[in-house]
Amino acid sequence: MGPTVISGLPAHPLLVHFVVVLVPLTAFLLILAVCWPYARHRIGIVAPATALLTLVMVPITTNAGEWLERRTEPDPLVEIHTELGDQLIYWSAAVFLVAAVWWVLHNDRVIKWREDRGIATAPTLAKGITIVVAVLAVALSVGSVVQVYRIGESGARAVWHDQAQTVYPSNDR
Repeated sequence: MGPTVISGLPAHPLLVHFVVVLVPLTAFLLILAVCWPYARHRIGIVAPATALLTLVMVPITTNAGEWLERRTEPDPLVEIHTELGDQLIYWSAAVFLVAAVWWVLHNDRVIKWREDRGIATAPTLAKGITIVVAVLAVALSVGSVVQVYRIGESGARAVWHDQAQTVYPSNDR
């Protein structure tokens, strides 16, 4: 489902950098669009497009990680990292869905298209939907960033737990 090796190196440690940048960037753009009307119009389609790119990169990175896991000795810390990594697709899909809905609700062309066809939404219903989507957007954005942190921390622990004790002995006396 994507590259597993890049220039002779496992692809996962390289691909993970895309996800580590895209998830917080998507979260930031979506929160800006939800909380700041001026930014909403300036960001436009960029927030859902970035969320879509994130949604594409997550399974590619996860697949490369699972390929790498199959080629290493079993380790409970790697299993924890893998389980946390497998959950990110759900966060990314939810963030994309909310970003797309938010864009559709606030895009001038879509609004004009609905008005031209006589599709009206009651103002209180529209306001309620907007509030629910905004709260979901903020919660999912924060949750996805926290999940990336948890995945990264568990991955670093899995990779470095043996070496850190050897290279950097404890100062405990």
